[in-house]
Amino acid sequence: MINQPVQVLFIHGGMTFKSRHDYLNFLRQREIVLENWSSWSREYLDQALGDNFEVIRPAMPLKENACYDDWLIHFERYLPLLRDNIVLIGSSLGGLFLAKYLSEQKFPKKILSTYLVCPPFDDTLFGENLAGGFELGSDLSLLEQNCSNLRLLFARQDDVVPIDHAAKYRQQLKQAEIIIYDHIAGHFKITEFPEIIVLIKNDLQKYEN
Repeated sequence: MINQPVQVLFIHGGMTFKSRHDYLNFLRQREIVLENWSSWSREYLDQALGDNFEVIRPAMPLKENACYDDWLIHFERYLPLLRDNIVLIGSSLGGLFLAKYLSEQKFPKKILSTYLVCPPFDDTLFGENLAGGFELGSDLSLLEQNCSNLRLLFARQDDVVPIDHAAKYRQQLKQAEIIIYDHIAGHFKITEFPEIIVLIKNDLQKYEN
């Protein structure tokens, strides 16, 4: 029985560039919009999970020109504050970060479940580069050892991470559950994500029973 709220550690996405020249070109050319949009990973996640969960969101450094070593330092500073039976969620580059970290390091806490949402596998993305040290190694076995309950969530119509990245993860991860959604358009830029809420709550219920 878990007496404290279950911690949910959420690692957001980001972008990487192969050179500073490419990064500066991105800044010059990216679309500027004034409207704010609500993501499923913000207020919705807190409200839908409810009081039994505590969502923790590290603001990873240099999100728009990310470097794995920088994220690693910041991430590991949170580890002493985490409790057993934590839920890990990584979105996009955040999902790849967790996949890389958990395939290279033994996680110091017991993990209730891990969700990698549209994580890229390699540098074959639509219109983006994968650099900055985020490249996966050839052996992901420790990832499954760290996460006995591991799910990877993809959208068939993702316009950033091609759907064949799901198959690439499947070749490496024999025990993980890979879910592909046909009804989610784009790179999970949705305001609500009830499917992941149901999965997380079911994980907790199974553990408590």
